Amino acid sequence: FDPRHYLGTHCHGFPKTGPHRLRFLLESVKDLRETLKKKGSTLVVRKGKPEDVVRDLITQLGSVSAVVFHEEVRE
Repeated sequence: FDPRHYLGTHCHGFPKTGPHRLRFLLESVKDLRETLKKKGSTLVVRKGKPEDVVRDLITQLGSVSAVVFHEEVRE
């Protein structure tokens, strides 16, 4: 979870992620974690700037061969 997504935008000052969207997101992540657990896997969830969190996670794991991500489309 990137804390910057819960701050006001530069243009209008409204949060990028409001309370209803946040609740939906948290419920979705919880459901995904439970589904993966039933299949013998897990879900890593972190809070922070992705550029820092991903770097730290790669360092922790040590044997990462690839990192895949998507970039947010900006208008």
